[in-house]
Amino acid sequence: MKIILHKISSLMLSVILICSILPIRAAASFEIPGTCRVETDAGAAYTVKTLDLSYDYNTYLSLRDIAMTLKDTDKAFSLEITNNTVSLNTGSIYTPVGVENIPWEDSENPDIALRRNEFNVNEQTVSYYTMIMKLPSGDYDCFMMAADLAMILDVDITVSAAGSLQIHTQESFSISPVTLEESGYFYGVNSVLVGDATTGEIYYRYQSDWSYPIASTSKLMTCLLTMDAISAGQITLEETVTISDAVQALSASGDGVIPLKAGEQITVQELLLGALLPSSNECALCLAESIAGSEEAFVQMMNQKAQDLGLSQTIFFNSNGLPSYTEDFIPAKRQNSMSAEDMFRLVSYLLKVYPQITDITSLEEATLESLDLEVRNTNPLLYNLPEVTGLKTGTTNKAGACLVTSLTADDGTTGHDLVVIVLGTEDSIERGRVSGLLARYALNAFYTGIEEPETGAEDRASGKLPVHAEAAVDQIIRTARNR
Repeated sequence: MKIILHKISSLMLSVILICSILPIRAAASFEIPGTCRVETDAGAAYTVKTLDLSYDYNTYLSLRDIAMTLKDTDKAFSLEITNNTVSLNTGSIYTPVGVENIPWEDSENPDIALRRNEFNVNEQTVSYYTMIMKLPSGDYDCFMMAADLAMILDVDITVSAAGSLQIHTQESFSISPVTLEESGYFYGVNSVLVGDATTGEIYYRYQSDWSYPIASTSKLMTCLLTMDAISAGQITLEETVTISDAVQALSASGDGVIPLKAGEQITVQELLLGALLPSSNECALCLAESIAGSEEAFVQMMNQKAQDLGLSQTIFFNSNGLPSYTEDFIPAKRQNSMSAEDMFRLVSYLLKVYPQITDITSLEEATLESLDLEVRNTNPLLYNLPEVTGLKTGTTNKAGACLVTSLTADDGTTGHDLVVIVLGTEDSIERGRVSGLLARYALNAFYTGIEEPETGAEDRASGKLPVHAEAAVDQIIRTARNR
């Protein structure tokens, strides 16, 4: 793909991080109320209420205030907010309720929780984290991150001055991962990689050659070996297998997802659906036993397949990604681990050899007929971007929150699978946001071409060193690693 120069504004980074917004403090609590000044490219300026969740600059903006701010622009939208539902319709006229663009009262000290409320955009359910609160007027307002709102509305938002945002309604949303990295955005992430699985081109990588725990994204290898067994005629999708005592025990444990009872029958197709959509650990174990006779034998197959694919920074201990204990007097707690680069190779191979896997991973929900049970996909991006086709979430305490995302793209003659790998975010909120930002970057890189500056090139040329301790240590480690 031809690489073309694309100017990236560092101010866009500032609004994503919200590190330059300095809200006017009204009270101190877990949700710190404040305000910021928001201007549009039409010249109008408004006061917008903000809430900082737990920490300064972890800022969420009032949707009602933003709706009023954009009321007479091309990015106008209407809102309906109840105590647990938000409906946003772009291109519609917002009807004010009289609470918009009014600063917080000194007595207001909101006590609300961040949660995944029902959120609909143009009558389609999406997945973003928001805060809904009841205002003194009795009306409800919704607060969300500026970056999430910018992605929904497809606008460019910059920090024009301390405590001020500028919404550029005529410019599309875009980010620069390199700029994000240089400002420390990925310090809370183990590893990141963005690329085109069809061509092998890497758009961006961060700590991608180090092995980290991968939690339930391990099930992608379990899925690959299952597809291999089907291809070899060893099993079929319609074939029924019998649930073992070990599978029932895992199902009944704290790590159980789907109720499975020993002696019951379930199809291979349903086991794949269960493993890939709601991330059923017991379904993955059942597949392993059905294919190899035991999980121990299946794990040997997993590691052999990793070796065959050249995955040099990969090791598996079980079929599902849960912590695995040894039988020693002092047991060791182990977890499946892989580098982002190895994960990219694995996913590229899986999508090339068995592209039909996205017929499953692109489903929002499915019914397991044998159990008369409906399951839902845990991938949040599937609900936010029409191009998303999968693939797998994963979470353990050690691995953090992980997400491997696949997207479809077309250059006019050939379809491509773009892949975003995010390993080790602090929680599912950050996992979704980091993955969402990078998914849009992947699409932009594919369709427009982006030439990124070399990471840290400016600082090295000028001899500047970061003054933040964590940034300084990170630079030392990265320099040593490069050498």
